[in-house]
Amino acid sequence: MGTTPRRARWLVPLVLLLVWLGVGGTLGPYAGKLGEVATNDQAAFLPQSAESTRVLKAREAFDRSQSETLPAIVVWTVDGKRVVGSRLVGEEQQADANRAVGGLVGRPGVVGLPSPALLSEDGQAMQSVVQLRADLGEKLPDVLDTVRAAAGSVPGTTARIAGPAASQADLSDAFAGIDGLLLGVALGAVLLILLLVYRSVLLPFLIILGAVFALGLACAVVYALADRDMVRVDGQVQGILSILVIGAATDYALLLVARFREELAVRGDRVEAAVAAVRRSFGAITASAATVALGLLALLASDLTNNRALGPVGAIGIVCAVLSALTFLPAVLALLGRAAYWPSLPGSPDPADASDPSDVADPSGAVAGRHGVWGRVAATVDARPRRTWVVTALVLAVFAAFAPSLSAKGVPLDEIFVGDASSVAAQDTLGEHFPGGSGNPAVIIADAGRAAQVTAAARRTEGVASAGTVSASGRPDAGKPLVVDGRVRIDATLEATADSAAAKRTVVRLRANLHAVSGADALVGGYTAQQYDTQRTAARDRTVIVPVVLAIILLILMLLLRSLLVPVLLVATVALNFLATLGVSALVFEHLLGFSGTDASVPLYGFVFLVALGVDYNIFLMSRVREESLAHGTRWGVLRGLTTTGGVITSAGVVLAATFAALMVIPLAFLVQIAFIVAFGVLLDTLVVRSLLVPALVIDIGPRAWWPSSLARDADGNRAGPKPPA
Repeated sequence: MGTTPRRARWLVPLVLLLVWLGVGGTLGPYAGKLGEVATNDQAAFLPQSAESTRVLKAREAFDRSQSETLPAIVVWTVDGKRVVGSRLVGEEQQADANRAVGGLVGRPGVVGLPSPALLSEDGQAMQSVVQLRADLGEKLPDVLDTVRAAAGSVPGTTARIAGPAASQADLSDAFAGIDGLLLGVALGAVLLILLLVYRSVLLPFLIILGAVFALGLACAVVYALADRDMVRVDGQVQGILSILVIGAATDYALLLVARFREELAVRGDRVEAAVAAVRRSFGAITASAATVALGLLALLASDLTNNRALGPVGAIGIVCAVLSALTFLPAVLALLGRAAYWPSLPGSPDPADASDPSDVADPSGAVAGRHGVWGRVAATVDARPRRTWVVTALVLAVFAAFAPSLSAKGVPLDEIFVGDASSVAAQDTLGEHFPGGSGNPAVIIADAGRAAQVTAAARRTEGVASAGTVSASGRPDAGKPLVVDGRVRIDATLEATADSAAAKRTVVRLRANLHAVSGADALVGGYTAQQYDTQRTAARDRTVIVPVVLAIILLILMLLLRSLLVPVLLVATVALNFLATLGVSALVFEHLLGFSGTDASVPLYGFVFLVALGVDYNIFLMSRVREESLAHGTRWGVLRGLTTTGGVITSAGVVLAATFAALMVIPLAFLVQIAFIVAFGVLLDTLVVRSLLVPALVIDIGPRAWWPSSLARDADGNRAGPKPPA
């Protein structure tokens, strides 16, 4: 009978392990299936209430009347400088181009008649619009190859394909590796770091396995919700979810593993050590997860559809990461005990810490005990706390001074893809020989009875090259205007390139002129208008969401630390770290990576991820500092907390930075920019803010930092406080 309780206590970890093995076996494949319910359509990246979005919805009626299509713009340029008569393009070449596109009629995926080959004013290029079916999906690249082959048959010319069809094909190609390549790079980076840091064969694989199980569960939940149209998934959300779950699950696992190692060395019994590790790290892990999850849910206040989509999807991922860290990993550690750390011995100092909890400085500045890395860092902070935090804050402030130079006015078309993209090269060629807005006209929807007045007003607008009503063929001024529900569509080609500031100013003028046409109820949309509306909405989102996220984090910190002053200090330091990161990013993006601008949503995404995740490390540190301060006073609590958590938090920061850096394998400027901001910011926060700025501030302020808790009145927390017991 006496052995029954001891046998029963092994049952819980065994059951938990079996449950997670079942989750991994049945739900794991969903990590590679999210693409089945993902959408990368245009509306996913637009403000819900903007005028350009209303135009996009209104266009659906016209597309249905014409059979919904996706335009591919073929542009020919002559080879060399052979002049034929007075033009570079000869009449025979123009006739060959018309025959080439004419031969596409009836081919799979091609809709209607391609437009005749139009000659540019400089005589050096031609263009033709080929309408493709909008529902081609994975067949789109093959259809484009057919169009490219036909266009390439014109002698003496080079043919390229621009327009929405080519851009969509390149976008799909960019996201093609998001399930396999991104996941493989992220997991490989995490595994390598863990192997180097912990020098253990089994432990890194256990941590990775827990992260993979969490990702499988998260993807299965998101798949089920997306399949029922309860959440929305696009390529960006899909990639960020994978990185977020792997990084968060690994971070939480590292904190629990470090605590289990301490408890195992003290208690000896692996089940008791696992229970104690969960109990003592539960508050820090759940508080950290709450800051990230609630910070992500704050994105629901955004008016941008893909921002709103990331909120619940990311929160689901964080919840699954916490479940794995607090159930799967403790169960495995309870069953394996010291074997999980082989060949390292849990009784010796943790390689990630490279120090012992007693490696702290005495009042004279000498280091007691073994001289570990974090013992020396603690001694440095303790010797001159005020100088440490002042110098650190000033350096961060210098970096932050460059933050306003980060341009968030959108990424130019030729920078959307990192590296070469055929659609970008074709669009550049099109812009060299035709009006800058060719291929991306401003789309106007207006009352059919006022079509003439609206068209005339559009043509009079400064910056508009041409404007015409669209016929049933889908082309402007090519016959009788198509009327749908009493409305007509007018395409206005802009003189400036569609992604330029000049084009956006033209859209503003165009809207003002057309809104003034009585009874027209005119709406202006199209690519340039979408960029303008997105930019304005992103600025609005920042003013709304940033205060909400800061308030959420501040409240959670107050509840966890039972203090008012320390949470305010932590939020202020993380905000300073974010601004410093933006400043460095502005310099790197412009001078090293060659970006002339960032996506309008990049600062907001960077803020949510960096602030919410950055607070994690301060939570890990300060929750341990508070625990130690209750026994040894504020000063010694800070020093013991820093030396005890230094290694594991640094490891967690490096791992999280590496996982976000993996986003750079997807050749899209948006993801590369987010990856750099979060990776650099996490390292800056881990190595500077959490290691130097925060400990120095708390030591300098002393027990008053804990106001209004009882720790603020602890006389043992002053500079002359007693040493902690050995």
